[in-house]
Amino acid sequence: MDIYERLETDHDRQRDLVRRLAETSGDSADRRELWNKFKTELEAHANAEEQVFYAELIAHPDTQEKARHSVAEHKEAADLLEELDDMDMSSSGWLTRFKTLGHDVVHHVDEEEDEVFPKARKVISEAKAQSLAADFDERKMAEA
Repeated sequence: MDIYERLETDHDRQRDLVRRLAETSGDSADRRELWNKFKTELEAHANAEEQVFYAELIAHPDTQEKARHSVAEHKEAADLLEELDDMDMSSSGWLTRFKTLGHDVVHHVDEEEDEVFPKARKVISEAKAQSLAADFDERKMAEA
């Protein structure tokens, strides 16, 4: 498995958690459990991705701009995670705000897969893509 397949596995999990969370209501045990999974997943993924994948892309002039844009989107998502953590889960405002975050996350992972990955494949060798996947797994485990 290379870094692209590894990241796509996480992206699929994130899309699924967004969908499932959007279907919850009130301050339920289901919403709390899914929220905790989603938050942990998103934070660990973003941190490991920045330290491994985006660090590699920032080193290449052709992929620097895309990498920086993606890191900025991670910061926006982190801010929304923090905001949602401070909100009352039973309020309608929580779900509305979560849907904004969910939309942003899905947009971000789609953009990575459709725009960032093709550019990355031009500057990262296949062997390096393989080793980055292992590095990503190590970092993600440390972050979770």
